[in-house]
Amino acid sequence: MNSQALGKHTLVVEVTNISSHGIWIITGDRELFIPFDKFPWFKDVPIGKILNVEEPTPGHFYWPELDVDLGIESIEHPERFPLKSKVGISG
Repeated sequence: MNSQALGKHTLVVEVTNISSHGIWIITGDRELFIPFDKFPWFKDVPIGKILNVEEPTPGHFYWPELDVDLGIESIEHPERFPLKSKVGISG
């Protein structure tokens, strides 16, 4: 008998709040804020797609329906990662 779990293992991450300014996620003992002005590809998408977030490895978050992945460092220090998606940005 094999008691090994099937499928891929992901850590627990949860979206705790969505406002007109951004998204709050919690993982472990950390809560992170993802502002829409720094991460605009989240702004105009259905809530269900934002709620569907995974943490495949510690500190790495993935939204499969949006094909967006972010690390804690890029969330906490977006100025260090100047590349932004052009999706949803007018101009």
